[in-house]
Amino acid sequence: MLLRKIVPVLAVTVAAVLAAPTTAAVAAADRPAATASAPAPAPAGDSVTSTAAEIAAAAAGNPVIVVGGLSGIASAYGPLASRLRVDGYRVWVYQLPNLGLGDIPTSARAFSSFVGQVRASTGAAKVDVVAHSEGGLVSRYFIKNLGGTSSIGRYVSLGTPQYGTYVANIVKFLGLGSCAGIVACQQMSIGSSFLAGLNDGDDTPGTVRWTAVRTLQDELVRPVDNAKLADGATNVLIQSACPLRVVGHLGLVLDGTTYTVIRQALSDQPIRPNCFAL
Repeated sequence: MLLRKIVPVLAVTVAAVLAAPTTAAVAAADRPAATASAPAPAPAGDSVTSTAAEIAAAAAGNPVIVVGGLSGIASAYGPLASRLRVDGYRVWVYQLPNLGLGDIPTSARAFSSFVGQVRASTGAAKVDVVAHSEGGLVSRYFIKNLGGTSSIGRYVSLGTPQYGTYVANIVKFLGLGSCAGIVACQQMSIGSSFLAGLNDGDDTPGTVRWTAVRTLQDELVRPVDNAKLADGATNVLIQSACPLRVVGHLGLVLDGTTYTVIRQALSDQPIRPNCFAL
């Protein structure tokens, strides 16, 4: 999510983006798209409600940190955190410093301290991360460049512009300067030096289990395939399994189908989105 201060700009930008045909394609590495005209039913046993055994396993597993995105206040991630807690997870919500407006590596260093605090308070060797939008870049920078491979077990990104978004570039195109001076926006622009450095070498270092979730209707990550990771990550396009599911950028945090993917990723299950989850 881009900063509220540039909402008028984004209104124009998003309109332009949504009017343009998407260039995203379903990659062979993703789950094959259903051919029926309606979403496929969830596989047997893939219920929305956790069993007592699943809840107990979650409670005994890694703590989970939900990492917010640009201008994402902590309360916006309350519903996702609540769902995880109901399913037995120990959950913390991390709001990016200065709402994520500043330098991403600086935010990553602050996040590193937060991870250390959660590990110290719980006694856990590792934590799992569910990160939305810019939060996925902050978390990934921490893992890749700040020694985070030893303290993160699972990484799940939701609509993170891993390879940038031309929505950020359009602000400059409209003659409003480079992202209206917002550093994080500049760093999320396609071709930025920040992304060049982050994406140099292995996308998915260490023994972390990497999952990257994206949606065709993402208004702010364009092209949507820029939310994918290479080098062995599990990439999930919601509409590949559920072609009629409409999920926007913020919707990835609130959507029931997306939540089934998050829960499966956190429990090392095969990814089988439940197209009817609320």
